[in-house]
Amino acid sequence: MLTVSCLLFYFSFAYNLTRTEYTKLIMLYVALFFLFYKLVKLLKHNLSLLTWIAFGFRAVFILAIPNLSQDFYRFIWDGYMILTGFNPYLYTADHQMSLGIITGLHNQIELYEGMGALNSSHFTNYPPINQLCFVIANLFPGTSILSSVIGLRLIIIAADFGTLYFGKKLLEKLNIPAHNIFWYILNPFIIIELTGNLHFEGVMIFFLIWSLYLLYSGKWQWAAVVLALSISVKLIPLIFLPLFFQYFMKRNVISNEQNNEKPPIDKQIALSLPPRNNTLNGIKKLIGFYTIVLITTVLLFAPFYSSEFVNNYAKTVGLWFQNFEFNASIYYLAREIGYLFRGYNEIAIIGKVTPIIVVLFVFIITFFRKNKTTVELITAMVLVLSFYYFTATTVHPWYVATLLILSVFTKYKFPLVWSFVIILSYLAYINLNSADKSENLWIIGLEYVIVYGVLFWEIFTKKHYSSISSKRWIL
Repeated sequence: MLTVSCLLFYFSFAYNLTRTEYTKLIMLYVALFFLFYKLVKLLKHNLSLLTWIAFGFRAVFILAIPNLSQDFYRFIWDGYMILTGFNPYLYTADHQMSLGIITGLHNQIELYEGMGALNSSHFTNYPPINQLCFVIANLFPGTSILSSVIGLRLIIIAADFGTLYFGKKLLEKLNIPAHNIFWYILNPFIIIELTGNLHFEGVMIFFLIWSLYLLYSGKWQWAAVVLALSISVKLIPLIFLPLFFQYFMKRNVISNEQNNEKPPIDKQIALSLPPRNNTLNGIKKLIGFYTIVLITTVLLFAPFYSSEFVNNYAKTVGLWFQNFEFNASIYYLAREIGYLFRGYNEIAIIGKVTPIIVVLFVFIITFFRKNKTTVELITAMVLVLSFYYFTATTVHPWYVATLLILSVFTKYKFPLVWSFVIILSYLAYINLNSADKSENLWIIGLEYVIVYGVLFWEIFTKKHYSSISSKRWIL
């Protein structure tokens, strides 16, 4: 009954909902989240059935056009650009349309109008592996937008089940309940934002979890290659690179046993890990790891390289720090304080300072917090990514997906709570059709009061014990 109810609600969400139907949107999402929670609790010892249910929920969306996001129009556009010989990083859709150089593109007007003015006026910011996915989707049979949407959706679904496979194996090796992976895989937020709205965080996450599994298994060279693939889908894993310092410099088999992690069985794998107190060996592996990540990433970007590409890509990425504002928390508070002194264009100032603060925080976590074991490393990733989102000027709902998957390997639950209340961000533009087109800050405030409240409760009130035998706070 729970499963059938979910299927009906997902069908309504996919085929009978518009973004502006706020009451219906909230009611469906709340109902789906409640049923999802009950399903995981009820069937946590039947992972096979949970897997089939997760597949069934995703299958509901196969023929649906995304109704909460229009980014997929740009995905299809970029894929076609590559297929016709254009470098998507060198031209905006506006420029191409104005010159009339696009010929033979099916549904050209519909794609151009569908992506919206923001997408069409800026250069693409999607890395090369993401672009490859767009190309593959356009190769699916058919010339309609729906055929490309189906292609995009099948890629994302395949990535989700790759995440399920490697995530479950990593949880088992870390002596963490394997059903934890379903707090991600079966989560309505993930199904709606990734499978439904076609956001490629799911593909990036697949490569990230695969990389962490390879790293735990001692195959650090392959872990570096796969991490580069993750970066080449979405750039966000770049923020994690400094955190590997202690993992390579101080990790050893004994520390694994002390932290309840099952040490690798194969002796060759064990020997591939940095030996205890062997700093030189750790440095060599760390440098090797970073070198492989860098070279692989550069090679993946190389086919698109030109001086214009570097300039356009840097300019587009910079927009996220100094031009766009959406669903922010600390930034909005800083902006209001800035208005008291200057009164305008606070993002131009705060947007320059925020990256510096984030970098400083990353290095504090890197050097002043223990990150020797896999659980400690992933927990550090949760802390760093959370700080980045808390200080960012733009936090789209699907950004939280990375935080959610990492949290299933830790004791933190606030990302799961955030995946529930993030739906409030869709109500932020409830004033869109009125004279006041700004975000509703009361709604955003409610979202973050809940998220910060749970976070502070977990840090300062609820005592955490990471998966080691000694009792201590997780921070």
